[in-house]
Amino acid sequence: MSSERILQDSITQNLIVEKRGAAGWITFNDPGRHNAVSYAMWDGIPHALEAFAKDPTIRVVVLTGAGERAFVSGANISQFDTLRSGEEAVQAYEKVAETAQLALYDYGKPTIARIKGYCIGGGLNIALCCDMRIASDDSSFAIPAGKLGLGYRMTAIRNLVTVVGPAHALEIFLTAARYSADEAKERGLLHQVVTIDALDQTVQDYISLISANAPLTLFAGKKMIRQLQQLGAEVDTEAMRQLVMACFESSDYREGRKAFAEKRKPVFTGT
Repeated sequence: MSSERILQDSITQNLIVEKRGAAGWITFNDPGRHNAVSYAMWDGIPHALEAFAKDPTIRVVVLTGAGERAFVSGANISQFDTLRSGEEAVQAYEKVAETAQLALYDYGKPTIARIKGYCIGGGLNIALCCDMRIASDDSSFAIPAGKLGLGYRMTAIRNLVTVVGPAHALEIFLTAARYSADEAKERGLLHQVVTIDALDQTVQDYISLISANAPLTLFAGKKMIRQLQQLGAEVDTEAMRQLVMACFESSDYREGRKAFAEKRKPVFTGT
């Protein structure tokens, strides 16, 4: 199948945006950092989605990671000292990440996460924003926010809860444990776990099934499902935002970043 790359001159080279037949593909392209998401990558996601939205021949969008080791391993930790330190910097980073997440979550066309390797933290949230999640059996999953002391935004928690339910969400978040692909599927994170050799064909099978269906019907049904998953009016979103900011302003967050850089276990104090 032929591939046409687009947006090369308008977004970061760490996102590869392609049209492959009836599918648009977004590839997180920083394999040296296990495709950790940078500020520029977050910023590029809505532009890629918008370009696909304008093309009526694209029926499905697939997100994946470059290389063999990772889908997305989380946020780019190397940027934390400059982009996620201090209230203004954190708010700016959270705004661009939230914008990308919501653009994917609320996207009108069907989306598939093709997962091979690490799917961690922000990477798992990206996958949870997709409609379908298909993973190779060598993949692994975690939300390690608790090990870093950072704040995890309300909408990301919503995504986790709506996919796996409150009980599994609490286990995944509170333990910050790493799960194999089979363990992740048991907890509801995945639709399919397949061998490495079968991954691409399985994704293509889903593309074919979805592409054969009526776009307006799929759009309407997906929109209704997303409406049912919205946060209720009774949720105090500003109070939730302040809880997240308090994490980023804490000594535990500074300790978490330092411990990660020094490759040691952090010592948290709750302050």
